[in-house]
Amino acid sequence: MTDTPFRLRDLLRTKRDGGVLGEADAHWFLKQVALGAVGEAEQVALLSSIFFHGMESGELEGWTRGMVASGDVLDLSGFEQPRVDKHSTGGVGDKVSLPLAPALAAAGCVVPMISGRGLGHTGGTLDKLEAIPGVRTDLDEGEIRRVLQAAGCVICAQTESIAPADRALYALRDRVELVESLPLISSSIVSKKVAEDIDALVLDVKVGTGSFLVEEAEARAVAQTMVNLAGAAGVHATARLTRMGQPLGLSIGHTLEIEESVAVLKGEGPADLVELVTLLGGDLLAAAGVAASEEAGRATISGVLRDGTALDRFERMIAAQGASDPQAPLEQAPDRTQWIASRDGYLDFRNLRDVGLAVAALGGGRKNAEDQIDHAVGIVSHRFRGDEVRCGDAIATIHHRAGAGLEECLRLLERGTSLAPDAPSPQPLVLERVLPRPTISP
Repeated sequence: MTDTPFRLRDLLRTKRDGGVLGEADAHWFLKQVALGAVGEAEQVALLSSIFFHGMESGELEGWTRGMVASGDVLDLSGFEQPRVDKHSTGGVGDKVSLPLAPALAAAGCVVPMISGRGLGHTGGTLDKLEAIPGVRTDLDEGEIRRVLQAAGCVICAQTESIAPADRALYALRDRVELVESLPLISSSIVSKKVAEDIDALVLDVKVGTGSFLVEEAEARAVAQTMVNLAGAAGVHATARLTRMGQPLGLSIGHTLEIEESVAVLKGEGPADLVELVTLLGGDLLAAAGVAASEEAGRATISGVLRDGTALDRFERMIAAQGASDPQAPLEQAPDRTQWIASRDGYLDFRNLRDVGLAVAALGGGRKNAEDQIDHAVGIVSHRFRGDEVRCGDAIATIHHRAGAGLEECLRLLERGTSLAPDAPSPQPLVLERVLPRPTISP
């Protein structure tokens, strides 16, 4: 297009000066990004302007629609069941998606769950699933349909054709430190979910030191923005603000979290993890019209976890994604070390990010996107926050390989936790629910 340089300069100047991008300009720019026709310098210029100036609500809705329009929408024609999904902003030990997707499928939904990988102190759902030998998460649209037909649910990576502008811009934002922007975070998440062609979405927005959203006000703003964006695109969405000031469940590390997820699918597992799976599942079943209310939806999710039908869906899903034996034991780290309490006290968490980084120090995380992960290493806690601990008690078991990263792991655990003389005040897991409503522009 002969007018491309002039249109691009006008667009960059508008946003640089704090103006509003028209939807047609947003669609044009994002399509050019997807085609590789806009240089990185120009992309960084616009992203920086959005980072510092923000976006008005209507402007952000148009930008999000442009993200979706930069590629294709999943073709789920032929599936009669309601189409639903869940997204979490991520945290330490957050494995909710693994049991929730098959539970929703067992309850009568289709779940085309596009997930991400871990970076820094949090583990990614795709990395956890790939701890199962043979499982593939890099699927094309035809393979996604095949897995959905076999199991009713799929957990996979973003395809080449789904919101390709988002994929390009997110990778760039990560490299140039422009990730932490409310409109850019919100549009990135929602565009991928809208491109799944779903009917209903529930968002689990984490709050606390184990999340990238530490303050409640910021998390609430992100949740409200995403809920409204999804609604503007025709997807019924709600969100829950949930606390990430302590690990979710008892296990941190890819293989260990798969095993804990399977325990939930067998009607067992830690109470906090089960609570979130049933709560978020109940929200979705009610939103999709499968259950008469959230309470009835929670009862349905509890039922499919107890009777084995959710576990059956999980095994069908991983088999369809390449697992040669869905029931085979997973690889275990060869060595164990107990983390021992040095004094009496009540367990508390000063900074949960350090606890997540402790697993990364063992080889269970990545600093850069291309880093390899050791799926088998990790930490299994023997105590929850607020539990009384005596000097010499084992607080947790560390799974490692010949001591690699063990010293740094122990240092980070000590820094991220405390043994307080008095029991910390109880903290509810779920803070509040966020429903669609008009908001002030972010």
